[in-house]
Amino acid sequence: MADLTCDVAIIGAGTAGIAAERKARKQGARTLLIDPNFSGTTCATVGCMPSKLLIAAARRAHTVRTAGTFGIDTGPARIDGPAVMSRVREERDRFVAGVQSGFDDLPDGVRVQARASFTSPTTLELDDGRSVEAGAIVIATGSAPMIPPPFRELGEALLTNETVFDIEDLPDSLAVIGAGALGLELAQAFARLGVTVAVFDQGETLAGARCDKVQASLRGVIEDDMTLHLGTNPDPSRDRDGVRIDWDGGSQTFDRVLVAAGRPPSVEGLELEKTGLALDDKGMPTVDAATLQCGDAPIFMVGDGNGIRPVLHEASTEGAVAGRNAALWPDIERAKRSVPLTITFTQPPLASVGTGPDESDKIGSADYTDQGRAKVDDVAVGLVRLYAAAPDGRLTGADLFCPGADHLGHLIAWAIESGRTASELLDHPFYHPTLEEGLRGALREICGSVPLELPADRDEGSPPGD
Repeated sequence: MADLTCDVAIIGAGTAGIAAERKARKQGARTLLIDPNFSGTTCATVGCMPSKLLIAAARRAHTVRTAGTFGIDTGPARIDGPAVMSRVREERDRFVAGVQSGFDDLPDGVRVQARASFTSPTTLELDDGRSVEAGAIVIATGSAPMIPPPFRELGEALLTNETVFDIEDLPDSLAVIGAGALGLELAQAFARLGVTVAVFDQGETLAGARCDKVQASLRGVIEDDMTLHLGTNPDPSRDRDGVRIDWDGGSQTFDRVLVAAGRPPSVEGLELEKTGLALDDKGMPTVDAATLQCGDAPIFMVGDGNGIRPVLHEASTEGAVAGRNAALWPDIERAKRSVPLTITFTQPPLASVGTGPDESDKIGSADYTDQGRAKVDDVAVGLVRLYAAAPDGRLTGADLFCPGADHLGHLIAWAIESGRTASELLDHPFYHPTLEEGLRGALREICGSVPLELPADRDEGSPPGD
């Protein structure tokens, strides 16, 4: 007989696991939330929040550095590296404390501090010697940094997103391995804080940008802040001055190396082979994105652990869907997933919404290098590409790299969710002068290509630089 029994066992106390436990308990299930550390969510500890704290410091530094454009003489910006990193850690720790306080509110007996592995589809073994029997199990073990073999011997010179926020001071120079969203965000932040930065990637694409024109605009801005070595295979080695990186056509030594080469799901040690599920060559089961069920077993996988949509709001949604389905197993419901939305917090931000350009019938563009409000604020860079379907011009997706893209992306996602057309959006008010005005050119272009008649009084008399 098992030492612990429950209706739903959740492995992992991150964003997705917390949401799954809460939803399952609200459905009346007896739950166990199992985690070896209960240290807090990835977002609070090593992801969203500490990275945005560093980015916020970089944004302030850049504002000071460019204040002369407005006739404001601040003198050279002096970056206090230890003070920058101290604030990052202090504020991060406050976010983490808030998450951890939620664990104290769990009902007695729900929290189980241990590491779990499967012994069958519905039983677990804990590393403290106890066993668990559950009606259904939710896997919410998250992801972990992938460190390519050549970089594993760099010692304290090696950084990942799980260690970079704990450094005491800013390095003089930094090599960033990986030009994905995380690598690019941190690379630009360090560069704008005065660090000499070079980014290396075997691919040619920055932050997974889907549109070639958006990619070109993004690259132009990023290259103003740092050196890019794309399509290269960096080879590291230690020397007395730091870490030497050799690549096709060059060699340079850096103080530290930040590896941001991806975060694959953390399934090591779960012994998924004992569940009877069919596993691929990476040891992963097939997961239904609408139910989060693995195969036909009473096992569900959510959040970064399944790699479907590894962003926080999706993890929370997946946790709730899986928690409900696990609690009411075998009564499985298919959830309607929201419009895909990802944001990379470069300056300006990069946002991708819905479907990409290859799946679109119609495309509308808006150039933000000549947009009124952006010029006023001296941030006039980038562009927007909106995608729509014929015959009615219904919006299906967008790629944005422009000031305010993190906010504009939300508006477009909401419009797609509600089935709005370009013509319908043009019939809404656009206050002058705002960044939102910049969308009108792209919306008009879609209307012209479908073709659709522009809304009355919306096609003439536009203010300059909208």
